[in-house]
Amino acid sequence: MDSSPEPSSQVPGAPEGRPARDERYGRRPQLRGGAMPRWLPRAMVFALVLVGLFQLANWAFHQLINLFVMLLVAFFLSLAMEPAVDRMAARGVRRGLGTFLVFIAAVVAIGGFLAALGILLVDQVTRVAGELPHLLENLIDWINRTFHQDFSLDELQRRVLKDSGTVEKYAQQAAGNIWGVSSTVIGGLFQIFTVGLFSFYFTADGPRVRRTVCSLLPPAKQGEVLRAWEIALAKTGGYLYSRALLALISTLAHWLVFQIIDLPYAAALGIWVGVMSQFVPTIGTYIAGALPVLVALTGQPVDAVWVLGFVIVYQQVENYLLHPRITAKTVDVHPAVAFGSVIAGAALLGAVGALIAIPAAATLQGFVGTYVRRYEVATDPRIDRGEERKERRERRRQAARRLRRMMRAGSSDDSAGRGGDGGEE
Repeated sequence: MDSSPEPSSQVPGAPEGRPARDERYGRRPQLRGGAMPRWLPRAMVFALVLVGLFQLANWAFHQLINLFVMLLVAFFLSLAMEPAVDRMAARGVRRGLGTFLVFIAAVVAIGGFLAALGILLVDQVTRVAGELPHLLENLIDWINRTFHQDFSLDELQRRVLKDSGTVEKYAQQAAGNIWGVSSTVIGGLFQIFTVGLFSFYFTADGPRVRRTVCSLLPPAKQGEVLRAWEIALAKTGGYLYSRALLALISTLAHWLVFQIIDLPYAAALGIWVGVMSQFVPTIGTYIAGALPVLVALTGQPVDAVWVLGFVIVYQQVENYLLHPRITAKTVDVHPAVAFGSVIAGAALLGAVGALIAIPAAATLQGFVGTYVRRYEVATDPRIDRGEERKERRERRRQAARRLRRMMRAGSSDDSAGRGGDGGEE
């Protein structure tokens, strides 16, 4: 039996107990007994640090999400107001003063709308409160006739007084919620003030903001950022101004018709229809027309028919005549795209997202039209079904127009010739 000793893994001259390096791979062999590798503690610490940083960033984002939303709204408002401020600045008006004047005009317009709506609402509530006893009597009579009951207004009053404890409890709960309502109102006013302040700064210092953003980018990217900024500026401002012009035309038209049929609060209802139909996406037209119809029903029901008919006719005139001409050079978003963008904006940011969805969609559409290359599509019956018949119909119309022009020209030449002959005689 060979009793020669096994070759030792100890490197000559190395300290006793330290494993030798593997000569083939240039590294130490793995430790026996399942010992922890040296890199594992560092990896665990690094993973814990990453998880902590993610949690911190997530917490900070949720704490600052309201600020981000307010900054986004302020940015879109500044894009909408900057064209008017630029025109004033081109005429020598300082940007700060021009921004202030535009803000004052916007505040006056919004205040006028809210005042008109408030007057209308207060009057209707007062009228309903004055007619409430008569309405209750009619309701009780209808219940008695329909369900064969014997209720009376006196019995209803007794039951209400008998349950006064419940009414008192509801009143106490409402009084306890006054502080919550007050804090909500104060918070809303603070958010409006914050949005207005950032909008003022973004608009008044527009050139400085663009210069600051471009200074953070290499020269090759600065032109692209400025081009994208101009597209957003043109689309957002064009959307706002076109909607404001359409709202003004709608307000004047409806006010005139309401005044002719002697509808109560014609001016307030005209402003309501003009603003709601243009600035509330998708369903604004139906909401705008419903209130005048209800007001007309409280007076003469025939007036409600006239109001409904005019609202429908004016909507067709606006859709096919006014809207294409006014928005042809500003912003033109397909109705399906507008509807989808409103749904997406409402799902992401609620009411704020629904309001800024259409300008954002118009800006995105401008980006796509500028940066995405398009190719000409060959005529194919699988694509243009019915287009050939439409083209033939259009060619026949053009031929008929040319024939009518030729006939008019011939008749005018004949009349001129007869006039010349008469003069010679």
